[in-house]
Amino acid sequence: MTGQRSHLTRDYLKEIFGAGNYDRYPDISDRKAWDGLSENLKNKLIKAGEEAEEEPWTQLLISDFLEFSKSGNRVRFEDQYFPRRRKLNKLVMAECVENKGRFLDDILDGLYLILEETTWCLPPHTSYERDGRQETLPDVSRQIIDLFQAESGAEIAFTEYLLRPAFEKVSPHISIYVNQRLDERIFKPYLGQFFWWMGDGEQTMCNWTPWIVQNILICALTRTEGYFEKRNLKTEDGNTASLMTFLEKAAVSVDYFLDEYGTDGGCNEGAQYYSHAGLCLFGCLELIDGATSIKDELKYAEVDKNGQVLLHDEQNELHNADQSDTNENYAHCFSEIFSEEKIRNIANFIVKMYVGKGYYVNFADCSPLAGRRSAREFLFGKRCGDEVLASFAAADFREGSDDEKLLSSEINLFYHVMQAFAYDEMMDYPVSSGLPEDSWFDSMGLMVARDKIYTLAAKAGNNGDSHNHNDVGSFTIYKNGRPFLIDLGVGTYTKKTFSDSRYELWTMQSQFHNLPTFLDFAATSAQNGGASSADNIADTLGMDSAADAHNPQIIMQRDGAEFAASDVSCILCTNNTAEDKKAVSSLKMDISGAYGTSNFIYTREVSLVKGEGVTVKDTYKGGLPFTLSLMTYEKPKIMPSSIENTIETSEAKEKITNISVGDLGNITVKGPVTKALIKEYEIADERLSIAWHHNVYRTLLVCDSEGVSAECDLDIKIE
Repeated sequence: MTGQRSHLTRDYLKEIFGAGNYDRYPDISDRKAWDGLSENLKNKLIKAGEEAEEEPWTQLLISDFLEFSKSGNRVRFEDQYFPRRRKLNKLVMAECVENKGRFLDDILDGLYLILEETTWCLPPHTSYERDGRQETLPDVSRQIIDLFQAESGAEIAFTEYLLRPAFEKVSPHISIYVNQRLDERIFKPYLGQFFWWMGDGEQTMCNWTPWIVQNILICALTRTEGYFEKRNLKTEDGNTASLMTFLEKAAVSVDYFLDEYGTDGGCNEGAQYYSHAGLCLFGCLELIDGATSIKDELKYAEVDKNGQVLLHDEQNELHNADQSDTNENYAHCFSEIFSEEKIRNIANFIVKMYVGKGYYVNFADCSPLAGRRSAREFLFGKRCGDEVLASFAAADFREGSDDEKLLSSEINLFYHVMQAFAYDEMMDYPVSSGLPEDSWFDSMGLMVARDKIYTLAAKAGNNGDSHNHNDVGSFTIYKNGRPFLIDLGVGTYTKKTFSDSRYELWTMQSQFHNLPTFLDFAATSAQNGGASSADNIADTLGMDSAADAHNPQIIMQRDGAEFAASDVSCILCTNNTAEDKKAVSSLKMDISGAYGTSNFIYTREVSLVKGEGVTVKDTYKGGLPFTLSLMTYEKPKIMPSSIENTIETSEAKEKITNISVGDLGNITVKGPVTKALIKEYEIADERLSIAWHHNVYRTLLVCDSEGVSAECDLDIKIE
């Protein structure tokens, strides 16, 4: 948490005099809006619906749900769960565009399949307390709102909203059934129970908060006028709920989420989770704004007199003119929240993380391939007045395949409709000349620096981040948009991923990041086969990551916010005052605190010298031998006899290790390296293989007791 309590959302909401339904996107009866989409897009949506019709509806079995408790495998259930939702979305979008009724039977099949599921929760999300014991089977007598209970609620709610006029012609019982399920699984538990993701000022919030709150708002704001009063739904204190009840409750949770962010907008969950954190924050604010901006008739689906969808700027111009005579209360509309510095910085975080060629700076559980940008980023940029973000999102969208442009893998129907009504504008949106500058995110200890060749990211911070990996002091490098020194990301989620055994997994450990691992033989050599040499243990280091995690001889970083970098300083080239006038961005820190021991001090300074390359200066004070890991995607090669090479200095002889990395470049290490090993790791995991299409490599530089003195330096140059 930032230490400061935010009331930002609540303060803006206080200026609102009432709330109505969210209707910035039209239901199927608004033919002028849906027919105003381009013929090209409409044809693609109809084709996607026709293809979806040919797919069978998946079957969910209770044995699939049980598999998680037996083996930790969650994918078996998810592989049946998510395709239903994707198919339904495609059918709904096709019907809204075509409006002939030919998709309705299939839509009802899918809708009722989801309505009749025993639970909408995923197997790993069935605990009533945060990080508590998971229920083996769902408890139908007490609902839990997890990520996908809320997602499923939003899908059936938005389906019913969009097709309500068509459903009414078939039977009133369709909407009755949807509303019954929403009352039971969303509205009553939301109003009457406390879930950790709501926030209480004590627990740390993460992407769950805006992700769930956004979807609950979709459920609530698409019900018919007076819905909650007519159904006499009660809050925890016994009062009758209204739309404003949901907005006020949502605003409290959103503010707890904002407490986790510094003004710099840094997302410690990373670029991939920005889609569920920052963008779902946008979803919350957009929905509140749409429900409260009574005098602001802005819609995302307006058409002109010729039946063409108006572009966003044209709508603003039209309505600004219409509102020229509105009273002073209009100045306090909720949409002004998008001009707040923190909100704007949360929005453009994703631009600052972009490397090129689809790659993003990654850390923690994030993949370097964080996915395509969509209408959500585009509209977030537009609402914040950030043309760089809007242009970046549109340009990346245009690079996508048809499936990516149509969000074929996305289960949230609201996003599909957003995408459809921004599609044509994004296709023609101009490219911005603005480029991200070097960035320092003090709130999370992350520096990103770049020039025409290199993108360097270096992380200080601590090991208490959401989706944390033990990576304080690690860094990644891209050269000409290609991964040079890498962060692996995370494998397929299993029960172990979010358990006490998380840091037995290899991708979580500091030894598989670009960091040192220390070796302590003195106290435990007799217990561990008499190992007394860094060379000996380096040969087997990483072969069994679970065993390494419990081996007292192997000192890796530890998890928790208290295991952190100290004495952190960052200098960006924009404020560099070096006498040689070189443009340098650098991050300097002491990372020894991340290892939970006082036996040594290890400082690191990582710098991008613009136009030259990356340098790393490690200074070690201590007597323990250690290994330094360098993770690469391309195969490294130790140049012949490089460790025996020395250079004379005024004080001593210094060893040089030269490593070539594929066709990317070279790494030169000056320091007490006594042995260099190259280890190859198979990428067999499905999730890891999305980013890494072949094996990855770890170069282990061993600094044994014969080379380590009370104080030594490692100077690394990457070029």
